[in-house]
Amino acid sequence: MSKPIRTALFGGTFNPLHNGHLAIVRSVLEQGLADEVWMLITPCNPWKKDQDLPDDRLRYDMVARAVKDMEHVSASDYEFNLPKPSYTANTLRHISADYPEREFILTIGADNWVKFSNWRESDYILSNYRIIVYPRKGYQIDSVPENVLILDCPLVDISSTQIRQMIKNGEPIDELVPEHNRV
Repeated sequence: MSKPIRTALFGGTFNPLHNGHLAIVRSVLEQGLADEVWMLITPCNPWKKDQDLPDDRLRYDMVARAVKDMEHVSASDYEFNLPKPSYTANTLRHISADYPEREFILTIGADNWVKFSNWRESDYILSNYRIIVYPRKGYQIDSVPENVLILDCPLVDISSTQIRQMIKNGEPIDELVPEHNRV
């Protein structure tokens, strides 16, 4: 029996995708923590139900353009066909059943890790999947369970919220977003 393909799932609304997201993906692959990364575009995050999002397909296309030249990285619209809001446990159950040749590894930010116990079925996720947590400014993590790894990567202090505000204010964002996604 062959070893499963280690697939890191990096989910988000990517509203918009920025260079910090891509730095995390590169760190995961460069450190050999996964064989590939699927950037899972989330149509409806349960924590952000009231957020006014651009069209799902538009966000998917922005991510796909940004990663098209990155080896072992792809955009995924897998959650587009699942019930909304997109609960991670539900996504992991479905995607694991559909791709049994893969070992899925959840990739989340420290901001999500500190509230992970509030996620729907967090115990199920912790019991069945490895998790990579990437650092975020203002979120200190002291200890984690054995199957959770804190990603050793530079802290990239960029947020989609910050970029949306800059766009609203007419400020330049060229240094913060991939070249293909500049407005």
